[in-house]
Amino acid sequence: MSEWKAKRFWKEAAVVEDAGGFGIRLDGRPVKTPAKAALVVPSRPLAEAIAQEWDAQDELIRPDTMPNTRSANAAIDKVQHQHAEVAEMLAGYGDTDLLCYRADSPDSLVARQAEAWDPLLAWAEARYGARLVPVAGVMHRPQDPDALALFSAVVHGMDNFALTAFHDLVGLSGSLVIGLAAMEGACPAGDLWEVSRLDERWQEEQWGIDEQARATEAIKQAEFLHAKRFHDLAQGAGTEA
Repeated sequence: MSEWKAKRFWKEAAVVEDAGGFGIRLDGRPVKTPAKAALVVPSRPLAEAIAQEWDAQDELIRPDTMPNTRSANAAIDKVQHQHAEVAEMLAGYGDTDLLCYRADSPDSLVARQAEAWDPLLAWAEARYGARLVPVAGVMHRPQDPDALALFSAVVHGMDNFALTAFHDLVGLSGSLVIGLAAMEGACPAGDLWEVSRLDERWQEEQWGIDEQARATEAIKQAEFLHAKRFHDLAQGAGTEA
């Protein structure tokens, strides 16, 4: 038996002002999320990007080519109903932030980590008044509870769409600070992705590139860059990779 696939049934996707934001209409009919909620987003740029994804569909609908639609669905159907839990989980990355766990050797790697990661920790301290302290080794060492509380307040204060983007920015990079820097535009998102892969790049220099690992990384990188674009669109801003 062949798998059933949804087919295109509309001629035109359009953006309309809706209660609390902007909705998408397919030949006048409102688009719904998988949970049957109204697909209403906070900015016109995001709504237009979603409408373009629907307009770009051919005979068969391919959800894998509609990243903004999928992220908006997640914000409405999932994050909206679990905001506190998601925020608490992501804020927890501050206590185990990638940027704080440093090698103790060789000297070349130690220096490279300090050069790439120290400026981001300094930026976070200046921006939020919260300092995370780097340590050598992989054993967990608790961070200052007051600093973690400051970061937690920032994360809990994000709206559903920002938190949806932040989920991927943090989860894919392994760093609360990198996620915040990406959202704030402190550095280009592509540069921040490379910063998060510093240890992997160093290993590649020593042992060569693992093509399968690189292919997996490319998927994650695309998701990271999408999360940044989705955040900016939801905020009504331009995008930068």
